[in-house]
Amino acid sequence: MKGFLSACSAISAAIVVICLSACGSKPPDSSGGCTRLSADRAAKDEMFQKGADPVPENRKAALLPLAYFPCDPDYMVPAGLKPSQDDTILQIPTSTGALRAMRRAGTLEFSIKEQSLKLTAFVDLSDRNLDHLFVMFSDLTSGTETYPAGRYLDLTRNATGVYELDFNRCYQPYCYYNESYECPYPPAENRLKIPIRAGERMKK
Repeated sequence: MKGFLSACSAISAAIVVICLSACGSKPPDSSGGCTRLSADRAAKDEMFQKGADPVPENRKAALLPLAYFPCDPDYMVPAGLKPSQDDTILQIPTSTGALRAMRRAGTLEFSIKEQSLKLTAFVDLSDRNLDHLFVMFSDLTSGTETYPAGRYLDLTRNATGVYELDFNRCYQPYCYYNESYECPYPPAENRLKIPIRAGERMKK
């Protein structure tokens, strides 16, 4: 039985590698991704403008419309998720000083501009949807062009283990707009040593 399971694992890993190789550095739909992204950004601005949350009324003039880097297909990349075998519950520090309980779902392996990178995807145990994978990261734009404490990406767990990481869709924590929000800080393993000039940025 062990031999059978090992063989299955090897086959699954090989499929992921083949898929990532076939995809190259960009997912197949990257050409249309920027068009959809533009519409989604406009809808988000409209929602934030109409509501009193998360952007307070007294900050709307300064923050809206939200600022973004130009859409760049080079930041739309396939990633293979290597599932974590560690069920340890981590206490992640947040912007309010409280701790947030999370587990590692696995490691996302991908490349940007021919550089191999990794990010840990987490499951937030306060989230009722355990299929929601939460990716918090910082990079070399953090503190100068983007929110100092990092930015976030959301993924939905799937059976293939292959995900589209679209950094054009990464967003700043709500505590950037409103200090009353509790925002988890990226752990050391998710601090990228390159600039990610994609997604939401701070207003100049």
